[in-house]
Amino acid sequence: MVKETGPDASRGSVAICDMNRVIGTTVAIHQPNYIPWLGYFFKIAHANKFVFLDMVVYPGGSLVNRNSIKTAHGPAWLTIPVLTSGRSGQLIGDVETDNTKGWAHRHLATLKSSYGKAPHFKETFALLEPHYRAATRNRSSLGAFNIGVICSVVTYLDVSTQFMRASELNVSGQKTDLLLDICRAIGASTYLAGTGAKSYQEDAKFEENGITPVYSPFSQQSYPQLFGEFVGNLSVVDVLMNCGYVGTRRLLGIESKHG
Repeated sequence: MVKETGPDASRGSVAICDMNRVIGTTVAIHQPNYIPWLGYFFKIAHANKFVFLDMVVYPGGSLVNRNSIKTAHGPAWLTIPVLTSGRSGQLIGDVETDNTKGWAHRHLATLKSSYGKAPHFKETFALLEPHYRAATRNRSSLGAFNIGVICSVVTYLDVSTQFMRASELNVSGQKTDLLLDICRAIGASTYLAGTGAKSYQEDAKFEENGITPVYSPFSQQSYPQLFGEFVGNLSVVDVLMNCGYVGTRRLLGIESKHG
């Protein structure tokens, strides 16, 4: 497991998760973000089941439709344009990409120009390119695109976590109550949350229902990068391009199965 255990999380009986001690079914839940950072994949890799939270209101200007990579000029955002006119309050699962903007072609071109000399460019670009090439219709589902990319990365990394969408479960509620309902619906014994959830998550509700809430111990470690000084918390694409299969698995705290 990762050596860094993050900040102290001694709040009640809840602590930063020691992944070696978790037993039973561990569940993680998150919105289907666009080419997420490595911490997102850490939760996937250390959960038995991962639920894409696609039935909550789409938070405009969030990581659901954008993320950052590293270019020769420093970090830069890649943003997927989405249809919002007359769609106030739309759910993530209903959001459609505006493919008339040619974003998929631009993103591929940016990835090629930024990472063409990265040691693992060839295999990483081949992994991502089909998803972007398929975004040719005038509009398509943002959630489906993001989930497709995430699943391809997870498959490439030989991670066997089971995926499901919250919209396919018979669940309801808001905030902690919704997360709890999802956990109960799929038989969770442990709920693995990101450290950002500590400010709003009501841990006592999980404990009252026999589910142990724990927080991810993930901490960004440096790795070889192009273009000078290390920049952390970028999209997983930056990690894959520079570290490949073996190095990315190592940063996720899981042993390599080959290579």
